[in-house]
Amino acid sequence: MGAVPRFAPAALVARTQADSSQAIAQVVMRASRISTILLLDENMLKVELHTHTSDDPDDYIPYTTRELVDRAAELRYDAVAITLHHRQLDLAGIVDYARGCGVTLIPGAEVSIEGRHVLLINFPLNAGAERVRTFDDLAALRTRARGAGWLVVAPHPFYPASSCLNHRLEAHPELFDAVEISAFHTRWLDFNRRAREWARAQGKPLVGNCDVHRLSFLGPTYSLVDAAPDPHAICEAIRAGRVEVCSTPLSTARAAHELAQLLYGDVQKLRWRMGGRPAPASAA
Repeated sequence: MGAVPRFAPAALVARTQADSSQAIAQVVMRASRISTILLLDENMLKVELHTHTSDDPDDYIPYTTRELVDRAAELRYDAVAITLHHRQLDLAGIVDYARGCGVTLIPGAEVSIEGRHVLLINFPLNAGAERVRTFDDLAALRTRARGAGWLVVAPHPFYPASSCLNHRLEAHPELFDAVEISAFHTRWLDFNRRAREWARAQGKPLVGNCDVHRLSFLGPTYSLVDAAPDPHAICEAIRAGRVEVCSTPLSTARAAHELAQLLYGDVQKLRWRMGGRPAPASAA
C-alpha cells in the first residue's frame, strides 16, 4: 500500500493505518499457520502398512525383510508393517535391526476372508489372526482382541479383482477400522475414488499404502501419522483419525512396469505350484 499524503484527512489516515495493521496481522497469522503445519509434518511418522517379503508363502517376492527395511530407511519411512499372505511373520529376529535403521516394524498379515483380502495389523501372535477365514471369524477376532493397538484395514477395496472386498465391505462396515488408498493409480485411472467416498460416508480414516511386492513399488503413496514410533500408538492414532494420506499418481509407464512385475510374479507362483519353487531368501 502506498504512502498516505500529508494533506489527507485524519479519518483517512486512521483508516489506512488500520488497514495496514490488519494486513500485517493476516501475514503474521498465515506465517504462524504455515509454521504449525510444517512442525506438525516434522513430528508425524511416515508409515506403510502393506508389504510383502520373501517369507511370503503365497507370492514370489525377490527381496528379504532386511532388504525391505533398508529400502524403507533410504526413503525415510518411520514405520512399516509386514503383511505376508495368510501368515503373520514373527519379527523378533529383525525388529532390533530395523530400529537401528530408524524403522519401527509392525506385525501383520493379509488374510483371505471368504475369498477377499483383508489386512490385520498388530494383532498378538496368539490371537489367531492367521486362522480368520470368514467375516464371523473376523468379528470373533475383534471380540477376543478387545483393547487398543490393532487395526483391520480394507486394502484396495473397490479395485476390479475377485480378491477385493467390494460389496463385502459395504455389508460389514463395523468390522473395519480404516480404508486403504492404493498407490496403483494414475491421473486417468483411479479405483480409489469409491474408497474415498465410502470412507467419508462411514467416517472411516484413510491410509495410504503401496502393496509392496517389489522394492521399486515403495514410495509414491504413504500415510503421515501423528503418533509415537510404537506399533500400538500408530494403530490407535489411525483409529482416532490422526492420519493424512500423501499420494502421487503413477505415470502410465510406471504403472505398466509395475503391472508387468506382478504378472511375472504370477508366472513364478505357477512354477512353485508345479514344484519348481526356488529356495526362499533368509529374512535376516
